[in-house]
Amino acid sequence: MQITFLGTSTSQGVPVIGCECDTCLSNDPKDNRLRSSVLISEKGYNILIDVGPDFRQQMLTNKVKKLDAILLTHEHNDHIIGMDDIRPFNFRQGKEMPIYGLQRVLGEIKMKFAYVFDSSPYPGSPKVVCHEIVGQRVYEILPHISIRTINVIHGTLPILGYRIGDFAYITDASYLDEAAIQSLKGLKVLVLNALQYRKHYSHYTFDEAVDVAQKIDADHTYFTHLSHDLGKHEDILQKCPPNITPAYDGLTFTLI
Repeated sequence: MQITFLGTSTSQGVPVIGCECDTCLSNDPKDNRLRSSVLISEKGYNILIDVGPDFRQQMLTNKVKKLDAILLTHEHNDHIIGMDDIRPFNFRQGKEMPIYGLQRVLGEIKMKFAYVFDSSPYPGSPKVVCHEIVGQRVYEILPHISIRTINVIHGTLPILGYRIGDFAYITDASYLDEAAIQSLKGLKVLVLNALQYRKHYSHYTFDEAVDVAQKIDADHTYFTHLSHDLGKHEDILQKCPPNITPAYDGLTFTLI
């Protein structure tokens, strides 16, 4: 299984428009962060988690030529609004794109992209097939590829995380219950959001993310959904305990 971080920032991206903080002015390419998304390549298939506003750029930068399924964590714009740009994959592959999400999330997709679901859709519009899923279940989304959905709380909003084998991806979390924690045990790699240092109503802070990561106790944890307030990559790295590191755009690794 190969994992590629396509984006590791919050909804504003880094640098933030008009900001002149040290992080946003950094010359380190690891401090240039697109909106959060990850690509999982397994058994010849490419699975995307979230399709945000930087989707097109992410696909071009990482030279992704095939996409087989999209998993959605939730309906906020920084996680779904790039959906229109799946069209080249429809054209190249000659089929609809399967997307998976909670009923509420799929409803939001159908509202924001109503033209896709029209009875007489505009020629050339994206072609998708929606699959409703729920939390704490196992689904086979592609031949011989199963995912486990994880219940996550984002402020007051129930959303989803995903586990595939020994890898799990949790973003925008502010709370994981004990059932979720237990379903994340035994991981080789955990990806978890760590927004900033000060308290936030709908995201883990850096310290909260460290506590949760240590409770789950994966072999290694990568932090994602990082804001410019968290500081530069090298500064974050110095604050991280052993076996925890900040992810960055373009980071790729293989799980065996």
